[in-house]
Amino acid sequence: MSDTTAPTAASDLARLADLLAGGDPLTWVITGDSITHGLVFTQGGRSYAEHLHELVRGELERVRDIVVNSAISGHRIVDILGDFERRVSSWRPDVVTLMIGTNDLSTGGPQPVVSPEEYAASLREFVARVRALGAIAVLQTPPPIDVANAPERARVAEFADAVRQVAASEDVVLVDQYARLIELGAGGIPWGLMGDPFHPNAAGHAALALEIATVLGIRPKPERSRTLPLLEAQVGAARIYS
Repeated sequence: MSDTTAPTAASDLARLADLLAGGDPLTWVITGDSITHGLVFTQGGRSYAEHLHELVRGELERVRDIVVNSAISGHRIVDILGDFERRVSSWRPDVVTLMIGTNDLSTGGPQPVVSPEEYAASLREFVARVRALGAIAVLQTPPPIDVANAPERARVAEFADAVRQVAASEDVVLVDQYARLIELGAGGIPWGLMGDPFHPNAAGHAALALEIATVLGIRPKPERSRTLPLLEAQVGAARIYS
């Protein structure tokens, strides 16, 4: 890509495909809040970041790639921007994915209430910083929330829409996890995929991993994959027995 050509979602995906087809090692930074951090609510199962690690370094056999998870539970987008050097730029990334918003949208607790517009402005700043590093930026919508049991997070649909709007206006790769999990929940909360009102469980993380891998084109061929059938079966079983 020419230095004078602004990146787009399409050009970033094409660039990523070329990078994956090449032999040079890549550095992936996966960041966000507790959902990406992946603690507790998977009950010992792998998080979606760990599944991506296996798909990239295992099944794609990109053993010299480095996959860094710099997510921190409880954080908002301003926390990542305030610690950007440690969380993102110090790793000299080629690809940076961000799933954030579940805490930003909360109206409970001691932190200031953030408007969707303020949140969107911070997302735009994040994208600009990532692109200034020469890295591919990937935005993910936050997963759906059982609002009846987490009323302080009732604005989740607004914040998911804000991510979509930023992805469209900045022409950034979008992984719409909110829409995918709502689809898996037949239009509602995907109960079998949730560990509590707003944290996906192990099966939910399997669903998140499948979606981001599909969008980024990092899925190995099904006939050669051991991981994909296991993830798909885990999601399928959770939906049946939920």
